[in-house]
Amino acid sequence: MRILVDTHAHTIASTHAYSTVHDYLIVAKERGLQGFTITDHGVAMPDSPHIYHFVNMKIFPRSVDGITIFRGMEANILDSNGRLDVPDALHDKLDLVIASFHEPVIKPTSKSDHTQALIGAIESGKCQIIGHPGNPNFPFDYQAVIEAAIQHNVAIEINNSSFLESRHGSEPNCMGILQVVKELGGLVSVGSDSHISYQLGEFSKSLEAIDKVGLASTQIINRDLASFKAFLALHNKSVVSQLP
Repeated sequence: MRILVDTHAHTIASTHAYSTVHDYLIVAKERGLQGFTITDHGVAMPDSPHIYHFVNMKIFPRSVDGITIFRGMEANILDSNGRLDVPDALHDKLDLVIASFHEPVIKPTSKSDHTQALIGAIESGKCQIIGHPGNPNFPFDYQAVIEAAIQHNVAIEINNSSFLESRHGSEPNCMGILQVVKELGGLVSVGSDSHISYQLGEFSKSLEAIDKVGLASTQIINRDLASFKAFLALHNKSVVSQLP
């Protein structure tokens, strides 16, 4: 199985990432990707870009050398109600919002609090993907959250970096999440969570997990450009009409 759109990539807009949009375009072309999404951290995260970074994404060309560039944000879950640091003014300007727990923004508390926060973020209508949910520091009720995600057409991310450098101990959780998604018929995104261009399109560990569980390819929203556009259409994103 191949994944042709990377939904999760960070740029030098944050100093803990090391590549430009142009760097990503070069690697995307080399690796045969059809598109990628720039998803720098929302403003509540230390080292995040200024809000103008997101406002001015409107200058991104929609396509360069056949590679589609999507405009996004990895938003921070702020509290147990699932509030996100996405200003209302940006809601219709971004193609994609990933909602994630990050320890510098919100400290782990309890499984019930984490579950409530994730469901709140999903029900807010402000996000389309739940980011790196395998993080062992933020346990949650898989079934309750995935049922809410299905109801609102929100995808659950299987984050490749969670199997590698980040969030150690995520793999068992990712496997459990995938099993519930498979059983309930939910949607999954596969993201590299790239912080340097050489990681773009690196999905090998996520795909190994997906293969082990036997998840259907039709449940993966970003398997190609057409499937990703169809997913964004579920959320009435205007980018769908702007692409060929």
